[in-house]
Amino acid sequence: MEIGLSSATFYPKINTEDSLKIIKDLGFDFAEIFINTHSEYSPKFLEILKKEKEKTELEILSVHAFCAIFELYLFDPYIRRRKDMIKYFKKHCKLTKELGAEFYTFHGMKYSSLDKNKLRSIKEIYEELSYIAGENGIKLAQENVSWCQSSSLEFLQFLKGEVKNPIYFTLDIKQAYKSGISPSEYIKIMGNRLVNIHINDRSSTEDCLLPGKGDVDFEKLFEELKKAGYKGKAIIEVYNENFNSYNELIESKKYLENI
Repeated sequence: MEIGLSSATFYPKINTEDSLKIIKDLGFDFAEIFINTHSEYSPKFLEILKKEKEKTELEILSVHAFCAIFELYLFDPYIRRRKDMIKYFKKHCKLTKELGAEFYTFHGMKYSSLDKNKLRSIKEIYEELSYIAGENGIKLAQENVSWCQSSSLEFLQFLKGEVKNPIYFTLDIKQAYKSGISPSEYIKIMGNRLVNIHINDRSSTEDCLLPGKGDVDFEKLFEELKKAGYKGKAIIEVYNENFNSYNELIESKKYLENI
């Protein structure tokens, strides 16, 4: 499997635009870019990112939003707030398109109890979001996140089966384990809508480690992905405290590529 790296791996020590050169210099050919604050949606900053992408010849596979800026409020019951947040969503979709990325990695709403009325509203909102993404030539890729509604297998099945404009998926290994659910169960639900993977390791004492540093059976995981028909790529996404040197990132990439 082809392996890329997320700019979130360097947060908060490295500015977003500076991470592209580091990722390329480490031998990665593609990346996921994480937008970290309001000012990184400005036209000026977009031009900076585009120049860095051109200079490094780094492919940007997906773009991830700092969800606290707006994603949580896309589902807010206060309509005026929701409409304002749609403006941010459109900015993110435009930025994703301008960077040549295929996917918008999406956290979405916090976990809460749902009834029929809420589900009806959520369905309508997702249909609007997916339509906007499609207008920009990108795919909205819902990530499974332990503290979000998307940790629920039933909710992901609802998105897959009920939302008429297709919702795609990003599988995050560490978030699956944080939710107390095997990645295998998410793979079964996501099926042919799975387009992106955040790959990381874990142990009995650590929630997130570099691949190869924990006890995740990646050989088994890759076999399950193959059986599910997954032909996409994977992005190493860990926290900056999960490594002491950049060489460890290179070693982790080689470890995964040799499976």
